[in-house]
Amino acid sequence: MSKTLYLVDLSYIRPLSDVDMYRDQHIEFLNEFYGQGNFICSGPKSPRTGGVILAQAPSKEALLKILEKDPFHQEKIAQYQITEFTPAMFSDSFKNVMA
Repeated sequence: MSKTLYLVDLSYIRPLSDVDMYRDQHIEFLNEFYGQGNFICSGPKSPRTGGVILAQAPSKEALLKILEKDPFHQEKIAQYQITEFTPAMFSDSFKNVMA
């Protein structure tokens, strides 16, 4: 079965002090969509210039609607670059995600 996934690359466009001010709200946003099964993994980049989210959604449009709820989007703290892909190979431990 092929399933489309999305790599969401966040780049901060405001100072880290602004990022930190909305970090807790961003984590609440992440938790909501982990709970709904849309987010698979996420974390900050190193160096701390943004973050990455591996997501699944019915369509890119549906994912964009989800990302509009992110405080980092609402407060214009980050820009998002979305790469849509269909995994051709994956480890056994990733099979439940691809089911």
